[in-house]
Amino acid sequence: MKIDRPSSERIGAEISDINVALVNAVEVNIIKQLVYEHKLVVFREQNITDDQYLELAQKIGTPQIYPQDNYHHPDYPEIFVSSNVPKDGIKFGVAGTGRYWHTDCAFLDEPLPFTMLYPQVLPNSLRETYYIDMQQVYKKLPPNLRSYIDGEYLIHEAKWRYKVQDSDIDKAIIDILDDFEKKFPPVKHPAVITHPVTHEKILYMNQGFTTGIKGLDYEKNQVLLRELFSFIERDEHIHTHIWKDGDILLWDNRTLNHMASTVPKGEKSVSYRIGIYDGLPFYIP
Repeated sequence: MKIDRPSSERIGAEISDINVALVNAVEVNIIKQLVYEHKLVVFREQNITDDQYLELAQKIGTPQIYPQDNYHHPDYPEIFVSSNVPKDGIKFGVAGTGRYWHTDCAFLDEPLPFTMLYPQVLPNSLRETYYIDMQQVYKKLPPNLRSYIDGEYLIHEAKWRYKVQDSDIDKAIIDILDDFEKKFPPVKHPAVITHPVTHEKILYMNQGFTTGIKGLDYEKNQVLLRELFSFIERDEHIHTHIWKDGDILLWDNRTLNHMASTVPKGEKSVSYRIGIYDGLPFYIP
């Protein structure tokens, strides 16, 4: 196992000369510590089966079964499928997922600590995923922006990212949203969380799911969120991963916001995601 560590204040360690299907407990522990330290780990030149992919996730922690089954791989419910390619002539997974800044499952009481992503089919042209290190963003926050969120709680909601399904035909949009909100009601998390391993402070918010600062009215929230997201999403904060065939990525959802690139019209894209619980609290209370 060869490890290439990033320069200071950059994210993303790279691991080569490894077959992830054969990793042992010692190597898994090293990998997890690299994720906590560098936020993102890239495994190069992998070629593993669906069984081996799931086994790798099980070695790292406890795989999540995503709460909406239309995203599930038909044979492996732990594998969340993002795909615009049918499988055996049948719709397979959900197309166009994650094309906005977010952290996976921020809308749950217990969000996902780790995400692992393994593309099966990459587009021919644009093949990127973007990341923002929210630990570094918090350190760089100007005092006026920090004053908005220190000691506060933020509200996170899933309903505005709901993807319409066949079963929604003939339903009013308001009824679709109301039904979905009953399954996934708004949750609150501290605006600034403390990582359970590194004990670093992290700004925990994202444009995809964060809808407000608890206790403020709608108009005030819109003004403050615009200011905060404008700072968070500055170009100098964005790390771009350009995918190569055989890449597998594993990253820390406590620390990183991420966003998928669009898939150019007419190009194919299939990715397998597994969310993983690492057995630790998502943040220190």
